[in-house]
Amino acid sequence: MRRGGPSVLGIVLAGGEGKRLMPLTADRAKPAVTFGGTYRLVDFVLSNLVNGDILRICVLTQYKSHSLDRHITTTWRMSSLLGNYVTPVPAQQRLGPRWYLGSADAILQSLNLIYDERPEYVAVFGADHVYRMDPRQMLAQHIDSGAGVTVAGIRVPRSESASFGVITPGSDGQSVAGFLEKPADPPGLADDPERVFASMGNYVFTTKALIEALHRDAEDENSVHDMGGSILPQLTERGEAALYDFSTNHVPGETSRDQGYWRDVGTLDAYYDAHMDLIAERPAFNLYNRQWPVYTHSGQLSPARFNAGGMASESIISAGCLIRGQVTRSVLSPGVVVDPGAVVQGSVLHDNVHIGRGAVVRGAVLDKNVEVPPGATIGVNPERDTELYTVSKNGVIALGKGQLVP
Repeated sequence: MRRGGPSVLGIVLAGGEGKRLMPLTADRAKPAVTFGGTYRLVDFVLSNLVNGDILRICVLTQYKSHSLDRHITTTWRMSSLLGNYVTPVPAQQRLGPRWYLGSADAILQSLNLIYDERPEYVAVFGADHVYRMDPRQMLAQHIDSGAGVTVAGIRVPRSESASFGVITPGSDGQSVAGFLEKPADPPGLADDPERVFASMGNYVFTTKALIEALHRDAEDENSVHDMGGSILPQLTERGEAALYDFSTNHVPGETSRDQGYWRDVGTLDAYYDAHMDLIAERPAFNLYNRQWPVYTHSGQLSPARFNAGGMASESIISAGCLIRGQVTRSVLSPGVVVDPGAVVQGSVLHDNVHIGRGAVVRGAVLDKNVEVPPGATIGVNPERDTELYTVSKNGVIALGKGQLVP
């Protein structure tokens, strides 16, 4: 935080394998996956923390982290003169020759970061969600409540509860009375029986409470050593957990449509749907809010170019693209080439994808460096697509980095 405010250390949990997002995570950690043309998923949480004046941030990594480490070190350069930093911290095996057993164990093995910084509070945030949030508002409530931990919650349909940790609020609406990890049939909210509070995976801890909870958890042989599955239930039982309602959070420049937007893009379908949220006339998530920007670095590239009758509509076209075919309802990352006669519809194309002359791509996510040969089709023949590519539950076709197209 700025001088004069409470001292806060940001810890971003970025070691997740992201199996449900395969093949996009075959060669990289989930937080390093490209999103919205030019961003990486980790850019959203880092932008929220930095915009909210949390300027000393450690990103805990583990799984296939090279791409993520490189992005952080080349993009997220803070003022060393003021002592600010964003630094990737790989698994260091400080407690013995083992990798992280879970997210709580990751912080336990990295307690040296907290001991060195000596913050009053620790903000522990996930690295793979798309949203805007001012963490200062959550921190202020946490300090006022005197809780050991405050967890951010968002209302979701009760039918989706099996995908989230579910928080039962106390009678005061702010304390946490119970916590269930991915329950099949939890009780609904008192004021809205068909909805529940889902944990967003964002926590603010009083430092002393965090350290004590981690040591208690380490001594529990039956623990899964997870922040949501272990630490939050532990502090809930002790009466030290509070709930922060994300719907009350406001950031400068938000619109009535994107206020409160939050997406867990952990599956191909959710990842694809979140991209479709970006391209509407009134987007569900507005990338163009200059008062609360999402920061990244996309390299030194020439502007996008349209030739030979090339056109794009209802799409995001990044720098360095060359469009000579037709693109509709799609998101194109830098360096994409669409040749004459090619058609791209409802698709997400990552860096340097090349769509050959006369090719057709529909409802697909193509990772970096995929080349679609002239005349080839993706998203036209469902049976053939299922034989050749990864196809999601809702029919999204995904090709991994550099995957060959017949």
